[in-house]
Amino acid sequence: MKTLNLATTIHGRVLVREAADPIAAVVGSHGYMESAEIQMARLEALPGSERWTLIAVQGLHRFYRGRTQDVIAGWMTRQDRDDMIADNIAYAERVVESAAPPDVPLFTTGFSQGAAMAFRAGVRGRRRAGGIIAVGGDVPPELLADSSVEFPAVLLAKGEMDEWYTVEKLNADVAGLSARGQQPLVFLHPGGHDWTADVADAAARFIQNLAPA
Repeated sequence: MKTLNLATTIHGRVLVREAADPIAAVVGSHGYMESAEIQMARLEALPGSERWTLIAVQGLHRFYRGRTQDVIAGWMTRQDRDDMIADNIAYAERVVESAAPPDVPLFTTGFSQGAAMAFRAGVRGRRRAGGIIAVGGDVPPELLADSSVEFPAVLLAKGEMDEWYTVEKLNADVAGLSARGQQPLVFLHPGGHDWTADVADAAARFIQNLAPA
């Protein structure tokens, strides 16, 4: 028996909230078992986001939440990992080309599993991000291992009670990025594995410092 990995066409779902005169574009990737609506709500809660074009990207792999009719999604599993990474980066490029204004700074954000997507889209896409915000998720190891990758400014947000994105993972990310010449900003908040109002405030300040009005 042999296994075939075949390329095919699949349609992705993206929510876009345009600004009248945008000064930045912010692309958000949700976590596992979430949706574009959840990530858009997070982006819309960022203070100052009325001046930014907001783009919430839904993972290509949809499924139902348990036995409900709620549609949720994920980004990838360990199966055929390299192919899935390539598909996701190509997807992110299409999203940016289709929805992000071309003449404003671009920021990628992600929560949990979506944090890896924020990093990959931000540094592997044809249009590089001016800043990356990762909440409750780590830096993909293949990016840290690739000496050709140039990281922009990075904000790493971690809940003090987060049992998934541990202190050890955070410290490893800080060390890895610092070794690559990019000292990340670290924001610790009193929550767990979640995106809180404190995180929204920190993310907004990060964007505003890099894309002032």
